[in-house]
Amino acid sequence: MSGVTSAGGARAEPHRLLTMAGAVAIVVGIVVGAGIFKTPSMVAGITQDAGWLVAVWIAGALVSLAGALCYAELCSAHPHAGGDYHFLTRAYGKKLSFLYAWAKAMVINTGSIALLAFVFGDYMSRVVDLGAHSTALWAFAVVVLLTLTNLIGLQLSARLQTAMILLVIVGLGAIIVAGFSAAAPATAPYSAFAATPPAGLLGLALVFVLLTFGGWNEAAYISAEVRGGPRAIVRVLVYSLAIITALYLLVNFALLWGLGLDGLAASKAAGADVLGRAFGPWAEVLIGILVSLAALTSINSTMIVGARTNYALGRNWALLRGLGRWQAARGTPVNSYLLQAGISLTLVVFAAFQADGFETMVEFTAPVFWSFLFLVGLSVFLLRMRHPDIKRPFRTPLYPFIPIVFCLSCAYLAYSSIAYAASKEAVHVSLLVMLFGLAALLGLTLHHNGRRRRRAAACIRGSRPAPATRR
Repeated sequence: MSGVTSAGGARAEPHRLLTMAGAVAIVVGIVVGAGIFKTPSMVAGITQDAGWLVAVWIAGALVSLAGALCYAELCSAHPHAGGDYHFLTRAYGKKLSFLYAWAKAMVINTGSIALLAFVFGDYMSRVVDLGAHSTALWAFAVVVLLTLTNLIGLQLSARLQTAMILLVIVGLGAIIVAGFSAAAPATAPYSAFAATPPAGLLGLALVFVLLTFGGWNEAAYISAEVRGGPRAIVRVLVYSLAIITALYLLVNFALLWGLGLDGLAASKAAGADVLGRAFGPWAEVLIGILVSLAALTSINSTMIVGARTNYALGRNWALLRGLGRWQAARGTPVNSYLLQAGISLTLVVFAAFQADGFETMVEFTAPVFWSFLFLVGLSVFLLRMRHPDIKRPFRTPLYPFIPIVFCLSCAYLAYSSIAYAASKEAVHVSLLVMLFGLAALLGLTLHHNGRRRRRAAACIRGSRPAPATRR
């Protein structure tokens, strides 16, 4: 599908069509997914102490805030629909940023979409069972439906996202109310800092918490489309993290109060358990709808930002220029959405035949994700050194302390992810995918160099005088 050009023949590009509320809804929708319904129990089991449980969540919020402040500088100084890809291109060049875009397209974004689609399918199957392959059918259908919604245009998708995330927040509010209104368990729900867990366990708990906070960085992909100028994305990041942190802390306090520490650590579905204590057995249906909505918002947001990575890739590589076409009338990179949907649906079909797609996808994506996020954090230093005179509407406060904290956190999470899954097959598959990415990069580089040589040869031939003809 061809891109729409503006008057004068210029290529159509993103415009600032996205409101502050729509941008915040997209970021909150990416982050507040199914993880908050599962992680509190896991962290409670690891820390075995209510005080340390809350402290780990606060630490996760602070690390995320440090990263958001780094991203705020990058986004305000370099607003672009390519987000992380654009920052890596400016800091390290096209070759490394191509590998990042390859990882996003083949592993990180599409794997997340497939994973969340299966979460959606699992819970929707409890509400409407479609038969033996109900989960896979729901997963396939939701990828198709949300892709079509995004192809219609960004404004419709953003309005849908705002409505869905409001419903999710209402649902989380129900869990909070249920937790504080349920009869407290026989054992005291709080035991603050009674014992200090080993540092390794605290680190593991922080890994899970930061995975639950993960996704705020995707705001970079809409930085060129938010109304209000370059500084608007700073407010989007800060407002989003404030909402997310408040929700997460309230949910944890409510679950602690309603179930107690031991009950929370032992629970397989803490949200359903606390709703059941407060409102009765119909809570399972309610929690199924709630988790489905949370997965739906995350899928939609991931699609919005993922397609923009593919768009930026197409703008930088001539052989992939089809991905760099922007439909101005719709405000969408249509071809990028179609590629993303194709890969995501392929992963859905593949995962339908696996035993545990959720854990496999975490092992598959986490090491790659945190490694590249470390490089993005490092780019704050590199871009300041290489472009000291560029206008920066926002500068990371307490520089260089905050960027150092963020980079060290990313390095630790990358190491922890690799150490945890080093012997797992998924890591080997991830490495194989990245090797294919290197092969693709080599092919694109050879193609680019060949075109340059042909152009140079044509210029040389054109500059020579025409040979004399025989009379």
